[in-house]
Parts: sequence; structure tokens; C-alpha cells
Amino acid sequence: MRVIAELPHPDCKISIFSMNQKYIIKLEKGVFEQIYKISELDVPEGVDGVFKILNDNFIKTAAERFNQMRSDFNEAYKEYDSF
Repeated sequence: MRVIAELPHPDCKISIFSMNQKYIIKLEKGVFEQIYKISELDVPEGVDGVFKILNDNFIKTAAERFNQMRSDFNEAYKEYDSF
């Protein structure tokens, strides 16, 4: 797996990898990650097409998902910690 691009963004770190004829889009915020895979054949514009997929609306909902992930994890940890 090799890194082919990184997108600067204030809400999360975005890395794009290439592996086994797939683009792997990895979003990271703190200890949480979201990973999306798409076949290179489905994006004829190459990595530029991947950039288009990562539009403002996608990033906004991904950031909201990170908040939900954090909330879910904190709730689960509180239950664990109460045993």
C-alpha cells in the first residue's frame, strides 16, 4: 500500500492510498478512523476523481460521524468503567 495523496483539512487528516487496484481513502481524527475503498476502474479520472468525491458535503458528514463515533465510544467506556 502506498500513499498517493494527502489532503489538508482542518476537520481531519485525509490520506489516499493505492493498493490492489483500489483507492483507499482514510480519514483520521484523533484515535478514530474512517476508511473507504473504491476500485480504480470506477474512477477514470484517477486521483483527481477521488478528490472530487471528497467534496464539502462528504467531509461535513464524515466530521459529524467522527463526533458520533466519539460519543458512542465514550458511552461504551463509561459502561465498562462502571463495572
